[in-house]
Amino acid sequence: MYHGSPLLLSLLGPLTVKRIEGQPSHLLCSLVFVIADIISALLIRATGHTLQMAYRQSLNSLDIVDLLKSSDLLSSGDIAALVYLWNPFTIAACVGLSTSPVENLVVILALHGACKGLVPLAAFGWVMSTHLSLYPAILIIPVILLLGYGPDTPPRKLFLQKGYGKNGDNHSSDNCGQQETNQSKSEVTFSWRPVVHFLFWSSLWSAYVLVLCSISVKPHGSLWEMFQRTYGFILTMEDMSPNIGVLWYFFAEVFDFFRSFFMIVFHLNILFMILPLAIRLKHRPCFLAFIYIAISSMLKSYPSVGDSALYLGLLGLFLDELADMKFSFFLLCGYIGVSLLSPVMHNLWIWRGTGNANFYYATGMAYACLQVCDF
Repeated sequence: MYHGSPLLLSLLGPLTVKRIEGQPSHLLCSLVFVIADIISALLIRATGHTLQMAYRQSLNSLDIVDLLKSSDLLSSGDIAALVYLWNPFTIAACVGLSTSPVENLVVILALHGACKGLVPLAAFGWVMSTHLSLYPAILIIPVILLLGYGPDTPPRKLFLQKGYGKNGDNHSSDNCGQQETNQSKSEVTFSWRPVVHFLFWSSLWSAYVLVLCSISVKPHGSLWEMFQRTYGFILTMEDMSPNIGVLWYFFAEVFDFFRSFFMIVFHLNILFMILPLAIRLKHRPCFLAFIYIAISSMLKSYPSVGDSALYLGLLGLFLDELADMKFSFFLLCGYIGVSLLSPVMHNLWIWRGTGNANFYYATGMAYACLQVCDF
C-alpha cells in the first residue's frame, strides 16, 4: 500500500502504466529517477563550488595567502557529485524504483537555494521535502542560518591560528593589533530580511501544495485522511515489515502497553539533538544540515539506502573533516560487508525460510553502528 505524497503518486502513477513498445513498463518511471539523480549531483557540485568560494573569501578577508593557494587543489563539489552518482546505494535506490531520488532532489534543492541566496527556491525545496518525507522539516534551522549568515566559513579562531602560527618572531603587540583588525573584518551579522522572505515563500508554497493535495485526494477522502495515511503512518510505525533500520524489530518485540511510550521516546530523540547542534554549528549551516540529514536517516521510522546515499554524497563537501577521519578503511570494508550480507540474510529468512530474523537484524545493527562511527 502506498503511504506517500498524492502529488508524487499523480506524477509517477501514470508513468508506470504507460509503456513504450518493446520496452519494460517501468522504463519511463526509471528515467524520472535517473534524471532526478543527475540533477541532484549537479546541484551538489554547484553547492560545493559555492562553499569553496565562501572559504576563499574568508581567507582573503584575513590575508592568509598560503591556505588560499593550497585550497585551489581541492574541488569538494566535484568529489561530492561523483560520490553521490557512483554510490552503490544511489544506484540501488534508482534500480529498485524507490522514491528516494525525488526526495533527495528536493532536499538538495533547498540547500542549494539557501547557499545561493535564492529564497523562493530554498522555500520550495524545504516545503516539498517536508511534504514528501516529514523528517526534512528540521532543516528549516540550517536553511534559515544559511540565508541569514551565508555559506559555511571555518571558525575565525582556526583562521587566526593557521595564519599566525608561523609568525612566532613578530612582536606580540603587532600580532594582537593585526588579530583585532582581522576579527573586525571577518565578523558576520545576521540578516533578517531573507529569513522573512523565506517564511513568506514557505507559507505561499505550503498553501499551494495543500490546495493541490486537496484537489488530488478529493475523490478518495479529505486532507485529514491524507495526513493520517502519510505523516500518521510515519509517526505511528504501523508497518513492522523488515527494513535496514533497527526500530522494526524493537517494536515487534516490545509489549503493546509500552509501545506508545517508546514511540514518543524514539521520535523525541531526534528533536533533542536539534538545539545543541544548532548552537554549536551555527557558523557552519551546511555542515549542520548534513548532520541533521544523517541523524534523521539513522533514526527515521522507515529508512532506506537512498537516505544513506544522500548524506554520504554530502559528506564529500567537507574535505577537511574527511582528511581527519579515522578508520576510514575499516568503515569502507564494513559498508561493503553489510551491503553484501544484508540481501543474503533477507533472502534466507523471508524467501527461503532457512534463516532467522536475528541474522537479518544483526546486519541492520552492524549498519547502524557503521553510521554512528562515521560521526
